Amino acid sequence: MDNNDILIRLRYALDIKNKDMVEIFKLGGIEVTKDEVLKILTKSKDEYDDEVDGEKTEDQIKCNNKMLESFLNGLITFKRGKQDSKPGQPKSPEPTEKNKDHMNNMLLKKLKVALQLTTEDILDILDDGGIIVSKGELGAILRKAGHRNYKECGDNFTRKFLKGLAFTYRA
Repeated sequence: MDNNDILIRLRYALDIKNKDMVEIFKLGGIEVTKDEVLKILTKSKDEYDDEVDGEKTEDQIKCNNKMLESFLNGLITFKRGKQDSKPGQPKSPEPTEKNKDHMNNMLLKKLKVALQLTTEDILDILDDGGIIVSKGELGAILRKAGHRNYKECGDNFTRKFLKGLAFTYRA
């Protein structure tokens, strides 16, 4: 599951409008136009399908890890408001392309913050998505990378979470 697919599913689940997508990207530190958002939200094609007469078509913008992380940071600000930094508080790191933390784990963590979800809420969402997870397993996924109990979140888990999120927010 690529980052474009994650954005498409997240946009559907939370019913985010195109102008709000532009605003969220802006809050995350990336300037995009409405047309660029539409190109980002275009479904990925197979590498053979995007060539017409041997030429690549320009109908999609690939969403890299930095762009997805910036969008999620913007979503937190969009949903919860701008947080004023306190004196002595370390500044949050800028999104980088070489982020060692697995993107699916980061997605769950940032959505938990943005939507103000509790562990029980996430367990209910996953149940709606068709997967049963214990609190311990969820805790392992939400841990910091490098912790001895850290567990990497797979694409299927993320897909089920986004499906349950759509069911919860659009039902």
